Amino acid sequence: MSNSTKELALKTKSITPKQVGNALLNNALIIIMLLVAAYVAVTQPSFLAPNSLINLLSLTAAYLPVALGIAGCIVLTGTDLSAGRAVGITACVAASLLQATDAANKMWPGIGTLPIPLVILIVVAIGAAIGAFNGFFVAKFKLHPFIVTLATQLILYTILLLYVQQGNNKGMAISGLSAEYRNFVVGNPPLLSFGSIQIPNYVIYAVLLTILMWFIWNKTTFGKNMFALGANEEAARVSGVNVFATTIAVFALAGAMYGWAGFVESARIASNTANTGVNYELDAIAACVIGGVSFVGGIGKISGIVIGVIMLRLIFVALPLVGMDQNLQYAIKGGIILFACALDMRKYLVKK
Repeated sequence: MSNSTKELALKTKSITPKQVGNALLNNALIIIMLLVAAYVAVTQPSFLAPNSLINLLSLTAAYLPVALGIAGCIVLTGTDLSAGRAVGITACVAASLLQATDAANKMWPGIGTLPIPLVILIVVAIGAAIGAFNGFFVAKFKLHPFIVTLATQLILYTILLLYVQQGNNKGMAISGLSAEYRNFVVGNPPLLSFGSIQIPNYVIYAVLLTILMWFIWNKTTFGKNMFALGANEEAARVSGVNVFATTIAVFALAGAMYGWAGFVESARIASNTANTGVNYELDAIAACVIGGVSFVGGIGKISGIVIGVIMLRLIFVALPLVGMDQNLQYAIKGGIILFACALDMRKYLVKK
């Protein structure tokens, strides 16, 4: 028997039934979701139709930026309850600045239609400012992110309600977006297509954004400092990490992701109200915990976040096909978050 064969045999023998059971339990949520998806695929063949899969891919790309942003807050043992409202306000700002010049009830008729790159910078800056505001209060006053972002959520909703009342809008849905804006985000025609199957442009943007976030998390000093801070704040401080600046930067980066998500969402739904983005933070938090981003801090992977978003979208695309009432989706999301967090805490206690 060769040395490599002996090593493989020793590794195989070292795996105990208890370890196998723990591995299955730790991944129980993903296994359950895959079983549900498999059942739907068997009973409803349309679930695997190309259009259905493209719809799943599109929804994943739309929600992914919010999850990528909020994951950094979770790595710091926090969260961000203001994410959905940040998406909403940036979506409405983008829509109001990119309405067609001949749109009925154009919100700001005096400024025409601004250039798309300028609007991207504006909404990303707004999102980053919101995130930096949250990070400042967390870092400076040592407030729990739950409290800070809950307060910010209420403030943003008030600002959003006031904003949609401005100009010629008078509280109506902001629609009549310019064709250039819609084409840039959705694509008509899209940048990528396979015959009659068209991939929305924002799917490509989501892939590029994921690559960027992977690089930031894994190949930069900022990313290393973020994980060090999330794992042990005092140890990170002693090691020379600027806790104050890193905390603000993590929340500001998350806010920038919300700003981009708002820019995409505005064109994707094409009709924006004060309810745009509502509860997006719940989907993002659920996706992160499914994907292994731990509330204990200092643990998380970009690949896990992507898998979490896909799995969550998979469930909510699949369940209506078997006749489940969509009004139950919030209860299901709540159950997923509780179950995933319970598994996460169990893994932490076992290691401890």
